[in-house]
Amino acid sequence: MAKILFVVTGADHWTLADGTKHPTGFWAEEAVTPYETLTAAGHEVVVATPGGVVPTVDRGSLAPEFNGGQEGADRVAAALDAFEELLRPVALEDVDLDAYDAVFYPGGHGPMEDLAVNEASGLLLTAALASGKPLGVVCHGPAALLAATGPDGGNAFAGYRLTGFTNTEETQAGLAEKAKWLLQDRLVAAGAEFQEGEPWAPFIITDRNLITGQNPASSAPLADELVNRLG
Repeated sequence: MAKILFVVTGADHWTLADGTKHPTGFWAEEAVTPYETLTAAGHEVVVATPGGVVPTVDRGSLAPEFNGGQEGADRVAAALDAFEELLRPVALEDVDLDAYDAVFYPGGHGPMEDLAVNEASGLLLTAALASGKPLGVVCHGPAALLAATGPDGGNAFAGYRLTGFTNTEETQAGLAEKAKWLLQDRLVAAGAEFQEGEPWAPFIITDRNLITGQNPASSAPLADELVNRLG
C-alpha cells in the first residue's frame, strides 16, 4: 500500500481583474475521482492544505450540467461526502515528503488564488520533482507549479512537457476576460512546454515523473496512470 499526498487549495474565492471575488475552491470531480481510484487500489490518501484549513468545494462543480446530469451530480456529491480525509487535512507547511510515495494536486480555480504563490507548496513541488516520485497535477492545479523554483533560480518545471486548463477552455467557461492572468500563458512564460488537446476532452501528458491533466475529464486517466506507476 502506498501513501499519497493530496495537496488541495485552501482558497474559497478567486480574485478577478476588477477586484471582485469569484466563489470557488477545489473542483469536486478532480478530487473524488482520483481518490476513489487510488483507494480502490488499496492506497492511502492524506490531504494537506495551506495552514491545515478544511478545503472548500467549488459549488459549481456539483451542478448537474458539469456532471452529465442529476444522477452524475448526486454520485459526485455522495463520493465527496465519503472523502472523509478532506475534513482533517494536515498543514502543508508541516509535510515531510519522505512520508509519501506520490503527490497529487487537484484543480478548481482555488489554486490560482493561493497555491500559485505559496512558498511551502513550491518547495514541496520542487522536492517531489527531484525525488522521482509520481507527481500528478490536473486542470488548474498546475497554477501551483508557478511557485516552484529550481536550483538555477528559474521555474523548476521549465523544459517539462505538461498541460493544464487551456486559454480556450477558460474562454469557453466565460472567465478568461475577467481573469488577472491565464494559466496557460503563465506556464508558457515560466518555460514549460505546454501542450493542449481538444477542449473538455481527456488529455494527459507524462514527462519523467510528472503527470499532468488538462481538465476535469482528465482526472480519471491521470489517476489510472498514478496507480500504474505505484505498481
